[in-house]
Amino acid sequence: MYLKKTLALLFALALVCCSAMAQTTPPAAQSPAAGQTPSPTANAVAPGAASSAPDDTLPVQTFHSRSDEVNVIFTVTDKHNKFIKDLKESQFKFLDNNKPPRQIMNFSAETDLPLRVGLLIDASNSIRDRFLFEQDAAIEFLHQIIRPRTDKAFVLAFDEVWDLTQDFTGDLEKLTKGVKVIRPGGGTALWDAVFYACRDKLMKERETGPVRRAIILVSDGDDNQSRVLRQEAIEMAQRAGVIVYTISTNLSSNPDEGDRSLKMLAETTGGQAVFYKPEGFEANGQFRPIQIAAENKKFRVRAKKGYYVPRQ
Repeated sequence: MYLKKTLALLFALALVCCSAMAQTTPPAAQSPAAGQTPSPTANAVAPGAASSAPDDTLPVQTFHSRSDEVNVIFTVTDKHNKFIKDLKESQFKFLDNNKPPRQIMNFSAETDLPLRVGLLIDASNSIRDRFLFEQDAAIEFLHQIIRPRTDKAFVLAFDEVWDLTQDFTGDLEKLTKGVKVIRPGGGTALWDAVFYACRDKLMKERETGPVRRAIILVSDGDDNQSRVLRQEAIEMAQRAGVIVYTISTNLSSNPDEGDRSLKMLAETTGGQAVFYKPEGFEANGQFRPIQIAAENKKFRVRAKKGYYVPRQ
């Protein structure tokens, strides 16, 4: 029980240290100030028209705009893996595509934003002897972390296929039931599960404000059934702005290939927020690497390794 409580608390610390990814919405239309010429719109009236009613024969004009702001999430720990809080922007150096960003727009630690959590549980044969531990730890985690009025989570089990046993909800009883109904058996399609959870659940969940998106993945890291490649799953998590926390069920004292895969997935996706304007930003859909380093060499920064630029 002590180990399970420790596991749940580690999840809590990790999620509490996440920061929000800001969401922007276009400003509402405003009337032009006195003396200004109004901008053309889809309902503009042709010059000289006798009526103010919209002319359906006029071509619809579409206006596009884009933002060059990039959200970066990171956490900072000391050599004992203790989280470091209350750090300032001046205590870090930032590189975007190997160049300093043009401007840091905002640097903040936001810990009270609503959580949107995907709990992914390995239900393959390879973890059968550890499955009860997985279930108990997952249930305790949900009760420690999820605030029913503000947070939502879903439960997804996977072996050779994924199975959504409980969709997004803040109801702890439903989430607990979603964990308890899982039964182990079959192969392992880990990367398919991560890809689906990011693309079809966390990315598509409609929100009215900023939230923190995270996946808690409990697995041994082995995969023998996925159609999606490991790198494709990692890229989808990065595109969706999802931080992935991985818990290995490998009981061996020696890390194996599964552990290395879980470590890679976690290290490339997560931790507190930085918003900035990159230098030489082009909307070409390419991947741009980023680096964040603390001035204090004793501190360790965990952040995703880069981001995908949206296409024009």
